[in-house]
Amino acid sequence: MEKYQTLEIDQRNPNSPVFYLCLNRPKHRNALSRDFFTEFPKALSSLDQNPNVNVIVLTGAGDHFCAGIDLNNLSSIAGNSVSGDRGRDGERLRRAIKLMQDAITAIERCRKPVIAAIQGACIGGGIDIVTACDIRYCSKDAFFSVKEVDLAITADLGTLQRLPSIVGYGHALELALTGRQFSGQEAKELGLVSGVFGSKQELEGSVRLVAEGMAAKSPLAVTGTKAVLQRSREMSVEQGLDYVATWNSAMLLSDDLTEAVSAHMQKRKPVFAKL
Repeated sequence: MEKYQTLEIDQRNPNSPVFYLCLNRPKHRNALSRDFFTEFPKALSSLDQNPNVNVIVLTGAGDHFCAGIDLNNLSSIAGNSVSGDRGRDGERLRRAIKLMQDAITAIERCRKPVIAAIQGACIGGGIDIVTACDIRYCSKDAFFSVKEVDLAITADLGTLQRLPSIVGYGHALELALTGRQFSGQEAKELGLVSGVFGSKQELEGSVRLVAEGMAAKSPLAVTGTKAVLQRSREMSVEQGLDYVATWNSAMLLSDDLTEAVSAHMQKRKPVFAKL
């Protein structure tokens, strides 16, 4: 398995199709360095293409999930004027931002569901990451902030595009304009997370049960559900229905369907082939 500077991939149970992708710079509260933006999509792609992986749990090493973009990285991007030409420097900066955006969007491109397990700080770029995930849970000590406005930045890696559809436009606007810190419990009330757990240990145990349950389902059905829900965000109901009809015309008549029906009739757990 490939080694990374900013990440660690872990299969905690050797027989499980649940794999853990860990942000691994605990001394820096897992702040996002330049290396992260090249390593993260590569790691996600490797997990996506691995037939032994059904579900990915995204975590942070140490006491915090992610403190946002490393300020050293931010300074180097902002101060790296190459040509002295404002137009060319602007074009270079746009490409750098697009590359970083693409690294976060890799979560959505990944066919396998990605579950975020959040403890401690989830700030700035951390919000960009978790809003791209499919499901989010946190521990009681988690705290969140759409922090970019306090650094004189318009958040540009996905929060402003994804957060409104999760918590509602009004809540997203208030959080983004104030940059205020909010708790795990408030995140639950807003709908940003699906559950809050008393400790990091409880969070890990509960997320593991959710992930294992999901991983035992038909991989065709799970990846299809993620794909159709994502595409339906940009469609009318009629267009979404047409899309899922086309999807299922290709995927519905599978061995997974036969196995699921047989297992239900025989009152046993289904066993599905790898994807």
